[in-house]
Amino acid sequence: MKIRELANTGIELSCVGLGEMPLSLSTRPDEAQAISVVRAAVDAGMTWIDTADVYCADHRDIGHGERLVTTALKAMGDSGKDIVVATKGGLERPGGNWTVNGHPDHLHSACTASLRSLETDCITWYQLHATDPKVDFTESIGALARLQDEGKIQHVGLSNVGVEEIQAAMEIVNVVSVQNRCNPFDRDSFNSGVVAYCTREKIAFLPHSPVGGHKGHIRTSEDSVLCAVGARHGISPYQVCIAWLLALSPMMLPIPGASRIESALSSAAAAATSLTQRDMEDLARAFPTV
Repeated sequence: MKIRELANTGIELSCVGLGEMPLSLSTRPDEAQAISVVRAAVDAGMTWIDTADVYCADHRDIGHGERLVTTALKAMGDSGKDIVVATKGGLERPGGNWTVNGHPDHLHSACTASLRSLETDCITWYQLHATDPKVDFTESIGALARLQDEGKIQHVGLSNVGVEEIQAAMEIVNVVSVQNRCNPFDRDSFNSGVVAYCTREKIAFLPHSPVGGHKGHIRTSEDSVLCAVGARHGISPYQVCIAWLLALSPMMLPIPGASRIESALSSAAAAATSLTQRDMEDLARAFPTV
């Protein structure tokens, strides 16, 4: 699989990573199947996995995704040792709901718990999951900077942010990535200038839900333009979404989720597709990004 650098860190990653979330929510597969999905993704060339402490069923299950990834990679032996794991903190799951908590105390305790779940002394890549309207944004970022100074995290990323938040964070800590929802139907990060900013500043952009997200799969599968482009290459409309994102910026690192081996293999295979000028023109008319 093609390799792209994580910002200017020297860390080389497969251009497509595995989104772990579907393996840990209440609709998750059993552990054996989940581990087989992780193994299939790695065997197909994915060298990194995106998870979070709140990828779980509810507050009693915090850290499920991190523990699952740790178990899966350990079971793989040498082939799992060099896989980069990105995780996130800043949300909570009371009763299965999703709530924001960007207070420095929470981020510190969440990171400490993630270290235990990942069985490591330092997390390679830690992301603020969302901005907390009840907490000054710079206080949340300051907490991440302190965690970095303490040697608990190596690199800092952001999620669900705009250009102003990225710029404010960069005044405090080096930001290596931004993770926002982004696909042909959800193009806010293009329209708001986030993708252009990340491309210009060489910050990795991680489009989550790159094929439409759980509720957008049907829309993607039935779109006439995505289907037509896919037919020209003998690939699915989901794979077209991934190839399209990769073609739009060298800083793109899509993280399609998977709960089945077939989905992981399909996403990995999409990285090999080179869209033509005609493809990109057709997609630009259907899904303008400016």
